Amino acid sequence: MNSSSATTQLKSWISAFSNALDSGDADKAAAMFTEDCYWRDLLAFTWNLSTAEGRAAITAMLRAVLPLVRPSGFVIDGEATESNGIIEGWYRFETEQATGKGFIRLKGSQCWTLLSSMEELKGFEEKKGSRRVFGAEHGVQKGRRTWLERREEEERTIGHERQPYVVIVGTGQGGLALAARLRRLDVPTLCLESNANPGDAWRKRYKSLCLHDPVWYDHMPYLPFPDDWPVYTPKDKIADWLDHYAKVMELNIWTSTACEGASYDEERQEWAVKVTRGGKPVTLRPKHLVFATGVSGFPNEPKFPGMDRFKGEQYHSSKHGSGERFAGKTCVVVGSNNSAHDICAELWENGADVTMVQRSSTHVAGSDSLFKFGTSKLYSEAALERGITTDKADLINASVPYGLMPQFNIPVTEAIREHDAEFYKKLEKVGFQLDYGDDGSGLFLKYMRRGSGYYINVGASELIINGDIKLRHGQIREITEHALVLEDGMELPADLIIYATGYGSMSDRVAQVVSPAMAAKVGKVWGLGSNTTKDPGPWEGEPRNMWKPTRQNGLWFQGGNLHQARHYSQYLSLQLKARLEGLPTPVYGMSEGSADR
Repeated sequence: MNSSSATTQLKSWISAFSNALDSGDADKAAAMFTEDCYWRDLLAFTWNLSTAEGRAAITAMLRAVLPLVRPSGFVIDGEATESNGIIEGWYRFETEQATGKGFIRLKGSQCWTLLSSMEELKGFEEKKGSRRVFGAEHGVQKGRRTWLERREEEERTIGHERQPYVVIVGTGQGGLALAARLRRLDVPTLCLESNANPGDAWRKRYKSLCLHDPVWYDHMPYLPFPDDWPVYTPKDKIADWLDHYAKVMELNIWTSTACEGASYDEERQEWAVKVTRGGKPVTLRPKHLVFATGVSGFPNEPKFPGMDRFKGEQYHSSKHGSGERFAGKTCVVVGSNNSAHDICAELWENGADVTMVQRSSTHVAGSDSLFKFGTSKLYSEAALERGITTDKADLINASVPYGLMPQFNIPVTEAIREHDAEFYKKLEKVGFQLDYGDDGSGLFLKYMRRGSGYYINVGASELIINGDIKLRHGQIREITEHALVLEDGMELPADLIIYATGYGSMSDRVAQVVSPAMAAKVGKVWGLGSNTTKDPGPWEGEPRNMWKPTRQNGLWFQGGNLHQARHYSQYLSLQLKARLEGLPTPVYGMSEGSADR
């Protein structure tokens, strides 16, 4: 089928679909979908991040939201394409409150997957392009205040004379991306950072750390990296970028500030956030509190028998800086995921004797292979040349519902396995325990389901294969004065033990800062409910509690990798802006007893 025919067919479907919605006929609209259909909505219809799976779910959703949303103006945006019997294309639409954009896949004459996403709130658009502010005040005016004077006053008064509407805890990529979008929407926001600089969460990590995702995947909102930025960014370079990003985007940040606790006043619908700044206690009273401390921001500190008697050094991987001082020392790293591999390689580079303890199987994928068979399709120079901008790539990526991701990712994983078959044979020969995900869907779904269990190989696997990094297996029985003892009795002498035992959920941070009861009320953060290893059911269909309303009014979570921080901060910022302006935001798809504001 040529592009013209595909476009004609898509136009016909959109027109009929629009007519069904205009008439309020939810059953007729749902009947236009295949039986195995998915509709993923990012705010536009549901004020939620939700996926309706199957005709019955789509019917129920439309019956609930159509009278309020009043969608209209559905038009095709560009030419449709066809491949392997699937027609794909873009469309635009409006609702009572917002403008939107979507992506659609047709099987024959019916819709297989539909994405609808909110772009901007009507009447509250970002001041960009032709709407940008004038800036300089031309003319002569007594008592004129410069931009710098106004900016200094804003920094001086926020949190004291003026309360922020939103407080964001954390200034990694997640916190800064959201803060930048909120500033563009004129939402008074204050970020809290325990470190001295916004980028220190990256800067203070181990010396060899770098981004394992390519540059095209990692842009921050509004300010893409320069076109000569390295494909894989070293951690100190990204730290510097985040520092400058915060400055250029004029974000209000209290650095060297500890968030000591928070409580919510249901009657006043506001938070009391207690912080220590400059040695002095301050209480902030925002309406909304956002945790942006990282999906992997709360270290899982293990407790093994005998740790208190160990005579050498021992610490969690989050505290590892450089291996330079361990030259000639015997080092044991407990764990076999990203941090464990990176740290083992860095210790070896610095002349240490290194042993990795693998306690469970790990999925390994080569960085180059992941890019070749996966990421590059949407995020690369070649993708840009095909007209796939970062914004388009983000929406195409989002258009694949989580329920279909195994179907999309298993072929990618199989292609990598075939391409790197010799590499995997070598790893297995030396005893490395490999897996490819519970269902063979590989790295990305391991990340989305559990946030752990994988390594993107940038060189450490070859050190394991040739024996430079020793490999041992098993659980830990105890720690003695000078060794780590495995359950089979094997002793591993050590001057240094690093526990690369992963990270907990952001709900652990809520338990620490707010209360265990609040953490229990909100529930697990991250994971899909896939009923796979470390991701218990029931099925959610979306990442739990991320970027959307939670069971606690005014409590939100922002996080993920740089791509997710960039893209999903858009939807979280729109939700917060709508609430600031008093717009109705009836949330569809919340579980019973959840917040709806």
